[in-house]
Amino acid sequence: MSLPKTLAEDVARNLVMVARLIDEEPEEAYAYSRIALRLASRVAAVREAAGFAAYATQKYAEALAEFRASRRMTGSVELWPVMADCERGLGRPERAMAMAGEPEVQKLDKAGQVEMRLVAAGARRDMGQIDAAIVTLQGPELASSSVHSWTPRLRYAYADALLEAGREDEAREWFGKALEADKDGSTDASDRLAALDGVEFVDVLGDDDEQPAEAPTAEAAEDAAEVDALEDDEDDVDLDDEDDDEDGTSKA
Repeated sequence: MSLPKTLAEDVARNLVMVARLIDEEPEEAYAYSRIALRLASRVAAVREAAGFAAYATQKYAEALAEFRASRRMTGSVELWPVMADCERGLGRPERAMAMAGEPEVQKLDKAGQVEMRLVAAGARRDMGQIDAAIVTLQGPELASSSVHSWTPRLRYAYADALLEAGREDEAREWFGKALEADKDGSTDASDRLAALDGVEFVDVLGDDDEQPAEAPTAEAAEDAAEVDALEDDEDDVDLDDEDDDEDGTSKA
């Protein structure tokens, strides 16, 4: 759907703000998405952006409605995994599992299929089926030595599931593999490894703690001593003046 130029520019500005803020300030991103939605609710890209902004603020019912609207407009299955994850967010892991078995999954690209596997494994864990979650994550993508955008998250999810199952040694190995693939720091695999190894990071000085004063240099100490001496001399002069005044005499 095409929009008048001025309206299109207004919508675009709001969508840019959504993209800019969604990771660090999701509530603000959500506010911008609502403005764009009021301006152009019949534009699929607007509905999708509104969906992701709602998703980022854990408004899963709203996010799911927006994703469904976008899908109706475009006919694309690209949003299928995140729609399934919304079902998880709404406390309906069974529905997420059902979606993982739908024909739409076969139409996803490799990244989308991996994402769907992650969602399905999460749904298994929601239902207390940790061993099934581990099996769900296994496959050629996990075993591959090639690194893709989704590799760190897949390995991390596998390590996390192993740890929940009490398989600590294997979990440590896969957190290490996740860290190797995670060049952008998209996971906290390094922190998880440190925790497994018993390493604890302590913030010695908090934000509100005062910094310790530096020891004065020898030169600064000498300067301070000279100042103290001058002040002592001035004090002596003042006392002498007071004595003279009391005697009715003056030094001048």
